[in-house]
Amino acid sequence: MADPRMLRPCYRCLLRDMDKDAYFDQLQAYIDRMAAEERAEEALYEERLQICTSCSELVSGMCRSCGCFVELRAAMRKGRCPYDKW
Repeated sequence: MADPRMLRPCYRCLLRDMDKDAYFDQLQAYIDRMAAEERAEEALYEERLQICTSCSELVSGMCRSCGCFVELRAAMRKGRCPYDKW
């Protein structure tokens, strides 16, 4: 059975205080729980991530331009790149 603390993000934690693997797992769990109508199709999601990985603004999984976690933004159907790359 999953640890109940892993079922939702820690709303009162700073990233520096969280275990890096646990934080990634929470981010991925959040994406996985997004409603189907809010999520980008898998092929589009992967295409967006590929574009982000070639962008000079990507640093440690975050966009230096807007501060978002690119994996989360790319997962949103209505998500947009601040540089209009996708």
